[in-house]
Amino acid sequence: MKTISEINERIKKGKVVVTTAEEIIDLVDRKGLKKTSKEVDVVTTATFAPMCSSGAYFNIGQPKPKIKLGGGKVYLNGIPCYSGFAAGDFFLGVTSLPDDDPKNRIYPGEFRYGGGHLLEDLVSGKDVKLEAYGYGTDCYPRKRLSAWVNINDFNEAILFNPRNCYQNYNAAVNLSKKTIYTYMGMLKPNLGNAHYCSSGQLSPLLNDPYYRTIGLGTRVFLGGRVGYIAWYGTQHNPKVERTKKGIPKEPAGTLALIGDLKGMKQQWLRGASFLGYGATLIVGIGIPIPLLNEEICRFTTVKDKDIYTKIVDYSESHPSGEKSNLGEVNYEELKSGKITVCRKKVPTASLSSYSKAKEIAEILKSWIEEGSFFLTEPVERIPSVNSKVGFKPLKERPIR
Repeated sequence: MKTISEINERIKKGKVVVTTAEEIIDLVDRKGLKKTSKEVDVVTTATFAPMCSSGAYFNIGQPKPKIKLGGGKVYLNGIPCYSGFAAGDFFLGVTSLPDDDPKNRIYPGEFRYGGGHLLEDLVSGKDVKLEAYGYGTDCYPRKRLSAWVNINDFNEAILFNPRNCYQNYNAAVNLSKKTIYTYMGMLKPNLGNAHYCSSGQLSPLLNDPYYRTIGLGTRVFLGGRVGYIAWYGTQHNPKVERTKKGIPKEPAGTLALIGDLKGMKQQWLRGASFLGYGATLIVGIGIPIPLLNEEICRFTTVKDKDIYTKIVDYSESHPSGEKSNLGEVNYEELKSGKITVCRKKVPTASLSSYSKAKEIAEILKSWIEEGSFFLTEPVERIPSVNSKVGFKPLKERPIR
């Protein structure tokens, strides 16, 4: 048994032993679980993937005369922001699009500039155009503001992502006779391709399936600098079917993350545009897992072949739509480049970058070894399989 404070003391003294979630697999195969869990202190995990439920909130210093943003309208590079707060605060979502953007346009080479691209521009140090419109009050008489700003002009620029780091996700296919455009990318007709989105054996919540070490207050790598887990994420759904090793077979846990946007890097926050769907943000996240005991060490040895997910038809060819389950497949098979669906060989592709996830895991490993990153004890556990927290579809009640 170890404690986080003991591991932090080893970090301080430069004696900590850290491996990535990929390296721990070979280490346990060679040395065994018991010896490895004693020798290794921390395992680093990571993911780099599109995460639509992300955004940032900002505060501007008041100009002269002052303007009340709350209740008014705010735009950054033509992207609408939510301003229903106090006079100087507003929030930008990464899927936001300009008001004049034809939302349903689909054509080859289509590009949509949205909230995710704007955040990438800001962390790159670029100037962006701020336009604000207030209704004027005695204490905030100004009604219009137009100025060039960059990230350093804001008092605060905080990345806050309500739902990141999905614990497993569907493999998406299309059974219909037409191409469909989804948040899982372009899906070709008649099982023309299959898309998945997870770093598999490197993915944070797949290495701690019951959230034994990852909780509220956990310090993480977020967008290239230090961030924190603020809460469990929206649509957190731990009570799903799992393998004997505890790995969920469908989308399960999620995390809400927060961190200072100032100092984050363009390399780990990239705006993206999905043909026929819209804008989003690709987010780089790394989470350390302290090996407090043998059980936690065993969880971190999960392999791609142990991680199963459901193959789901995303077309409208089935009455149940996305609920159409066409079987299961593991990540070793998905990464091979082809899977078999309905007796047909289907090419696969990932929306998540495994190579970038490996890079993040190595960076986080180096931070810990250098003594610039210490672990935190969660102040509260994330709801797990025995909790009452779970995802509920909306029950529509007609408005009369």
